Amino acid sequence: MTKIPCARRRAALLGTALFMAATLSTGAVAQPVYPSKPIRLVVPFPPGGGTDMIARVVAQKLTETLKWTIVIDNRPGAGGNLGVDQVAKAPADGYTLVMGQTSNLAINPTLYTKLPYDPLKDFTPVVLVANSPIVIAVPENSPFKNFAQVVAAAKGKPKTLTLGYPGNGTVAHLAGEQAENAAGIELQHVPYKGAAQALTDLMSGQIDLYASSVPTLIGQVRNQKVRALVVTSAKRSEQLPDVPTLAESGYKNFEAVTWFGILAPTGTPAAIVKTLNTEFNKAMQLPDVAAKLKSDGGDVMGGTPEAFAALLKAEIPRWGKIVKDSGATID
Repeated sequence: MTKIPCARRRAALLGTALFMAATLSTGAVAQPVYPSKPIRLVVPFPPGGGTDMIARVVAQKLTETLKWTIVIDNRPGAGGNLGVDQVAKAPADGYTLVMGQTSNLAINPTLYTKLPYDPLKDFTPVVLVANSPIVIAVPENSPFKNFAQVVAAAKGKPKTLTLGYPGNGTVAHLAGEQAENAAGIELQHVPYKGAAQALTDLMSGQIDLYASSVPTLIGQVRNQKVRALVVTSAKRSEQLPDVPTLAESGYKNFEAVTWFGILAPTGTPAAIVKTLNTEFNKAMQLPDVAAKLKSDGGDVMGGTPEAFAALLKAEIPRWGKIVKDSGATID
């Protein structure tokens, strides 16, 4: 057997190592930059509601500024559970996201006896986008000019006035129940699968009252199709400065707001989460986006994934107590 001199052997090994390093380096550079294909942003409610409107505002801005393709995919059903569950089970590659909100992430874990996903285990929070109070509104031709008149009428004839809201277990549903309990009245509940039919029924007088987020109702309020009686935030909404809070109306410390945020399936690479968080935050800070969100009734939030995760962890037990106290449950 011919022996290879040590010097030649070392040179050969060094050459092989350099070749492998160069190959690996070239391979790394050749990896596609995220995103290299369209991103699907699931909205677990029908088009036209507050969640859908907020999702479209931020997605459109990223399309304009970064040339990303973000496709809004409305997947309503089961109080938002169907759409959220689809994302929980999607590949954790950054190409499937969900615009979640209080009801399907913080309320449904207690409201539903069997939930197909775990908000804390199955998702990586990306960024908190906005929040909004609930508005209780009546048709423009309603005899009720304020919430006190609703209370007086309801006490005179319990369970005759109808209260609509966009689905069982939504913040609007529970805020309505809390308002009933605080006022000592009983209303006839009418849950809807989304805002479109509910608003049609409200404006035509098919229901007496409707509770939903500011983004859902503000257009009809401005067009004088419906009249806002109260908001459920601790302070008045900037978009509805003439509408009193329930706390102002005699129900101290009353507060119920809904928040909206983007999440990815657990296991999504940290670098992708960071990219998404950075770009969504940049978009929300642009004057036209902030103005649009505010005009549509949302208060711009933003922040880190860690801050959103901390909020979610705190909100689940808080809303869980409210659900238990209300006695509401869905099988």
